[in-house]
Amino acid sequence: MWMETLFLAGRILLGGYYIMNGVQHFARMKSMVWYARSKGVPSPDIAVPATGAILILGGLSLVLGLFPVVGVALIVLFLVPTTFMMHAFWAEPVDKRLGQRINFMKNMALIGAALMLLAIPAPWPLSLF
Repeated sequence: MWMETLFLAGRILLGGYYIMNGVQHFARMKSMVWYARSKGVPSPDIAVPATGAILILGGLSLVLGLFPVVGVALIVLFLVPTTFMMHAFWAEPVDKRLGQRINFMKNMALIGAALMLLAIPAPWPLSLF
């Protein structure tokens, strides 16, 4: 039972991370739209709230264990383009590469973590549904 409890704790931590970041897309909409526009994101006025919703839904899926394959797909759908568009460290001036490289590598690790969740058959232990 303790492994199931640890798995639930991990789901809450990881899913909560995505939920909080999704909420920030709405709470800081103006600055996030500006930043997305500066990175060449098409239609940032639509992309920022859409990705905020994707993050919230994906995070809730992980926390609740509801349709976990869909939740993982949403997270990966967000992370892959975001990682390469927003954190293209190789395209930055040398003095700005470190921060973008850190975010790029963090996102790659998050993609790996999301994909590993697919190895756990649904329904997940201690899921609400």
